[in-house]
Amino acid sequence: MSLRKRLRELLADPQMILAPGAYDALSAKIIEAAGFKAVVAGGYAATGSLLAQPDTGQSNMRDYADHYARITAAVNVPVFVDADTGFGGVNNVRQMVRGFESGGVAGLFISDQVFPNRCGYMEGKQIIPIEEMLSKVKAALDARRDPDLVIAARTDAFHVAGLGAGIERAQMFMELGADVAMVMGSDKIENFKRVKAEVPGPRLANISHANPNGWPSLAEYEAAGASFVSFPSATLFAAVGAVTRVMQTLQRDKSFDAVKHEFVALPDYYNLVGLQAQTDKESTYLAAAQDAIAKVRRDRRM
Repeated sequence: MSLRKRLRELLADPQMILAPGAYDALSAKIIEAAGFKAVVAGGYAATGSLLAQPDTGQSNMRDYADHYARITAAVNVPVFVDADTGFGGVNNVRQMVRGFESGGVAGLFISDQVFPNRCGYMEGKQIIPIEEMLSKVKAALDARRDPDLVIAARTDAFHVAGLGAGIERAQMFMELGADVAMVMGSDKIENFKRVKAEVPGPRLANISHANPNGWPSLAEYEAAGASFVSFPSATLFAAVGAVTRVMQTLQRDKSFDAVKHEFVALPDYYNLVGLQAQTDKESTYLAAAQDAIAKVRRDRRM
């Protein structure tokens, strides 16, 4: 089964699926090794890890396509990614879908913010006219080569015009053929339940460190019928916290022994990145080369 079909299965599964966010290939590998069935990769974590900047729309389509391709190559679970606004008009959206699809993503979502977009929990967001957004959604659906690629559409109308406006846009996304519609900011359980009741399709929830108002518990989301819960910045904030703690201690104490307990064991790291599998392949390839040399030399002597 392809990873895109697998993502569709997960979205349709009555059991709530948890999907932490990766900021690079190694963090995605850690997520997979921990047993999660899917990985998300978003602009907030990408901009932080690639540029050490806040998510205010600085990265371009090629930056993201290359970044996501490295993440998908590192794992054998579906990767669901953020495509911001599609990086322009309908032709840019078509190019983005082709680029992300070639990079191996299992699903992607585009938003209806104006360009340059910003993290959905930041102030100052604006949205484009609904006709423009629906044109982008249609272009994305038309551009995919693999019909199993999940195309999701996200609206930020909630913070601009209220929940009703967000629900209406989400309904239009689904009417046009989107696989998933997301109403950004409808995190409170009463809002989440209303969206679930009024918008067809899988219901995604988002637990982000960027949300200044906090978030419901996983138990509350599960009871409300969430299909898929993402933690888009979990690994990024964990990494920043851990590295900051180690560097501050090392600077203060001038002792490597004071921080070495923070580190993963060397055998565990090599197991995570697949050192043994890599060396086994090297041995296999060398043996095949030696066999070919021996055969040719035997044949020449005959």
